[in-house]
Amino acid sequence: MYRPLRTARTESVRIRTLDYHVRLWGEAASGLPPLVLLHGWMDVGASWQFVVDAFGAAFAQGRRIIAPDWRGFGHTRAPAPVDHYVFADYFADLDQLLDHYAGSQPIDLIGHSMGGNIAMLYAGIRPARIRRLVNLEGFGLPATRPEQAGKRYVQWMDELRQHQRGELDLKTYADAEGVAQRLMKTNPRISADKAAWLAHQWAEAGSDGRWAILGDAAHKVVNPQLYRVDEANALYAAIEAPVLSVEASSDSLSQWWKDRYTLAEYHQRLQHVRDVRTARVEDAGHMLHHDQPQVVAGLIEGFIA
Repeated sequence: MYRPLRTARTESVRIRTLDYHVRLWGEAASGLPPLVLLHGWMDVGASWQFVVDAFGAAFAQGRRIIAPDWRGFGHTRAPAPVDHYVFADYFADLDQLLDHYAGSQPIDLIGHSMGGNIAMLYAGIRPARIRRLVNLEGFGLPATRPEQAGKRYVQWMDELRQHQRGELDLKTYADAEGVAQRLMKTNPRISADKAAWLAHQWAEAGSDGRWAILGDAAHKVVNPQLYRVDEANALYAAIEAPVLSVEASSDSLSQWWKDRYTLAEYHQRLQHVRDVRTARVEDAGHMLHHDQPQVVAGLIEGFIA
């Protein structure tokens, strides 16, 4: 099993109505901006361990690194059952997490996938809070049309019923090895030792002995509001921090959306960001921070430092 090189500690922070589970590395001893790492959908803060281990000693020295579990993921659990999640809550959660850990100090923000989308939009909402931003495969969503709203609300209401009937429940596994095999099936590039370690962070055994992913099935219920590209572009334009947008050599967008949303369209959206550069990680898929942690760490270090 993979052995972390840098030991993390965890703590619980009261954010709004939730006890947020936060993973921390290092100490803030030199006045460097905190480095905040935002995980993606059905992931956990521990997912960043491989990148944190790959950071150089000079970069990590005196730098506090912070990786929360988003609401409904990992060990950040709602006090009562919920039947869906609202995307705007991530912005308010992040805002108050930064109050706690950074105060008025601008931070360096890294986000992967859903976390990258949150980071990009939040940086336009609170531009003064972000010093540097690295977006790993946070592409946003395909453009929508207003006339799609009715069908989207119907889909949302139907999926609420499915969730109530247990039809959206996540698969469970006999043991941690089964979870590791699932991770390797989803991402063939992840090594067996990393999958074995991550399985213990990504899932846990229940009272019945079966291992369940630490993600609320309510996250599978579609957002009732359409993704509005004009609003996203306006927030991109409001970003003041320099942005590094990183994509993997394996084109995730074409796999997910076919011709509904392409990298070329995403690059057009990036033109709204006033200070942006792009990078590509070879031999990597969507989980590029697992596939090539040394390369990703090097890109982050070079851009932030």
